Amino acid sequence: MSGRQHRETELARQIRARGLAAGHGSAQIAEEIHDKCGPQFGTTRIKGHRLAHGVALADVIEQIRALFERDGKSAPGIGETLLSAYESGLKRPGPEYLHYLCSAYRVEPASLGYDGPCICGHGHKAPGAVRGDLQDGRPDTSPGPRERLIQSIGGDPSADGGEEDENVLRRTLLQLLAGTGVALDGQVLGSVENIRRRMDETLVSATVSPAMLDQWEEATIGFGRQYMNTPPLRLLCDVLLEFSAVRKAMERRQPVDLQERLCRMAAQLAGLSGMIMVNLGDHRMARSFFRTGRTAADDTGDRALRAWVIAREALVPLYYGDPREALNLARKSRDLAGQTPCAAQAMAPVFEARALAMLSGSGKKDVVDQAKRALSRARAAFSQMTAADQEDSTFGYTERQLYFHQGDALVRLGQAMEADLILEQALTKYGPADWLDPTIIKLDRAKCKLLEGDLEEALSIAKSALAGLNQGGRPDILMQRAHEVAKEVEARSPDHPELKLYLEALRPASADPSEVDT
Repeated sequence: MSGRQHRETELARQIRARGLAAGHGSAQIAEEIHDKCGPQFGTTRIKGHRLAHGVALADVIEQIRALFERDGKSAPGIGETLLSAYESGLKRPGPEYLHYLCSAYRVEPASLGYDGPCICGHGHKAPGAVRGDLQDGRPDTSPGPRERLIQSIGGDPSADGGEEDENVLRRTLLQLLAGTGVALDGQVLGSVENIRRRMDETLVSATVSPAMLDQWEEATIGFGRQYMNTPPLRLLCDVLLEFSAVRKAMERRQPVDLQERLCRMAAQLAGLSGMIMVNLGDHRMARSFFRTGRTAADDTGDRALRAWVIAREALVPLYYGDPREALNLARKSRDLAGQTPCAAQAMAPVFEARALAMLSGSGKKDVVDQAKRALSRARAAFSQMTAADQEDSTFGYTERQLYFHQGDALVRLGQAMEADLILEQALTKYGPADWLDPTIIKLDRAKCKLLEGDLEEALSIAKSALAGLNQGGRPDILMQRAHEVAKEVEARSPDHPELKLYLEALRPASADPSEVDT
């Protein structure tokens, strides 16, 4: 034990002794330890509870193993190293381990420093043990976090097993297949959110055959292939129906190997749903799906998968929020991927460069150098990826995505000549059936001309890029780029003779947006 740890333990021992002498419960003592040791030693809330009980890491592990045995489950894989990582804040316990830690300490997740209700849906508190539990000597009977969550959406979303929400999506899918225009209204969004919440509630509770899992995994991979050429709302219905089937399989605890495969599919389907919601323009729902994906990925122990979910989540603030948040998420994904050759190891530095460019604009040499170093790391990481990952545009990262995103970052950095060369190379990677990404790339090339001061050529390129689009294929992500060209020209030359014609080309409203290679 280091000198710092020894001092922390000694102070906690003194606080515990005084608390016991005053008749305080262990949970209240844990609060006092956190309040007094936290500022000096960085003591986390979860560690405060162990110190409040005056036990070692090994004692807590044995308690959790005894609880697993009581519930008829096989011995857990948690050990002193993992528990120490929880206490230091390096890792977050998955929903199941968090449940048993709450059971061992008889507190709710918030007391251990974690958000959200416990998966069991029941309280763990010992009466009077936690600050705020007693009011005027009476137990607090107010609804717990899970009950408040249920009340907030008008009842228990699991009451009908999700059949009604699935029916809403099936009806929407049938209308889309029949060619009927369908709005993304409150009923559809409500069903989408209910299905996601059910997955949150049942991520760790489940028997399903390996053959069925094989079929679901094949379906998940298939959805990834469809992402680039299927209208988003239609694909969302298909994905969420599969997502709901996976959730039902997880309602009963599965053998460890099958449970891990289910969690992996849940993470991938949640992440894919988040990507679709980005394309549909609903950033709030996209964030919710990525949070669900993180919860599922955490239970797999797969760093590459966890990093992929976080990298994809960075797109939300990159397109709709604060680029500082996008930068933080990109760096978190990069750190999590580490030296593991994977999609996130290449994606994260590219998103980092794009966020840096958005934060600082063009022309700043230190920012340009920093972003270019990130792009160099991305290219090196891409070369280490497997061929399968390099061909998967959804769960992997393709060469054309790399060129596209590099060019976009360089445009925002003001590097017109270099950006134009890379964007020109990117266009050669697309086939004749691809239209959306090439259109965005052409709009980026128009911005290169703006940087060079050639307004007429910029308008000509942008106008020709939009001319080939049908009225049902103008998603928000694309039209944002198109309007950026118009605003830049208008700021420099409001009476430019070609500007009026270009603005006319922007006016038709979008109908059925398609996917973007995000």
